[in-house]
Amino acid sequence: MPNPLNFYAEISSENQFIAEFSNEISLHLKREDLLHPEVSGNKFRKLKYNILEAQKHKKKTLLTLGGAYSNHIAATAAAGKLSGLKTIGIIRGEELGENLEKTLAQNRTLNFAHSCGMHFRFVSRKDYRQKETLEFQQRLNEEFDEFYLVPEGGTNQLAIKGCEEILSEKDKEFDFISASVGTGGTLSGLINASAKNQKILGFPALKGDFLSEEIKNYAFKNNWELILKYHFGGYAKVDSQLINFINKFKEKYQIQLDPVYTGKLVFGIFDLIKTGYFPSGSKILAIHTGGLQGIPGMNSVLTKKNLPLINY
Repeated sequence: MPNPLNFYAEISSENQFIAEFSNEISLHLKREDLLHPEVSGNKFRKLKYNILEAQKHKKKTLLTLGGAYSNHIAATAAAGKLSGLKTIGIIRGEELGENLEKTLAQNRTLNFAHSCGMHFRFVSRKDYRQKETLEFQQRLNEEFDEFYLVPEGGTNQLAIKGCEEILSEKDKEFDFISASVGTGGTLSGLINASAKNQKILGFPALKGDFLSEEIKNYAFKNNWELILKYHFGGYAKVDSQLINFINKFKEKYQIQLDPVYTGKLVFGIFDLIKTGYFPSGSKILAIHTGGLQGIPGMNSVLTKKNLPLINY
C-alpha cells in the first residue's frame, strides 16, 4: 500500500503578488490551488490528517458525502486512490443513479471520481437532509463494510489541523487574511494559525450568517469577521457581473478563479478596497482554495441560462 506520508509530504504554497491599490494597499494571493493537480487547495489540507488517521486505524475505505459537482467528492476520490484506499461517495440526487452511464457522460466531477475508483450511492434529497441522524448513519453501517467517515465538505477537528498549516511564518507580515467560507473549516484553521496583529475575513459562499456558530466550534480566537454581502444569491449562484470579473481577472493576472468560492472572495476584496474598508497601507493575503474542477459543470448551467461562460 502506498505510504500516505509520501503523498502528503511537507509542502507550502507560494504567495503571488496581485496589485498595489490607492493608499498603498497591496493584495497577494496564496496559491493553494497549485498544491496538487487533483487534490488542490483546502481539500488537500482537510484530507491530510483524516487519511493519516484512517491509515492509523487500518481502515481500508473512506466514505463521504456531497453533491453532484462537489469539489470534496472529487478530491476525496483522488486522495483515496493516491493513498491506496477505497472510496464511497454518498451523492445527493437519486435520479443521477438511474442511468449511471449517462450521468458520467454529462457530469465531469462524478466521471473523474468514478475514474479514481469511487463507488457511488445515490440518495434522495429528502434522505440526504437526514445525513446527521443516527438512523441514516446506521443504514450506512449496515450497507457498507467498516469505513472511515469523512463528513460532507471535509470539516472536522483533523481538517482544522490541516488548514492551520496553510499559513507560514512569513505570512505574519500581512494585516488581513481572507478566504471564502463553505463549511467554516478552512477559516477556522486560518484563525487558529493567525498572529495577534492580524484580522481574518471570511466571505461565505452561502446566504445567511449561520456559519458564525459553526466557526466558533473550532476557532479559539476572536480576530475574525464574516463579510456577508458577496454570496451573489447563495451557494453556486452566479450572475454576469461575477463571470465578467472572473474572466477579466484571468486575462489580467493569468490566474483562474472559480465561481463558487474564490471568485466571490476576490470580487469582494476588490470591492472593499474600492469602498474604503481597508485602512491605508494594509497588506492583504487572500487564500486561493482551488475548486477549479467544477467550472465545466458551471458552464453547462450557464449555457442553459444564456449567461456568459467562464473562460477556462
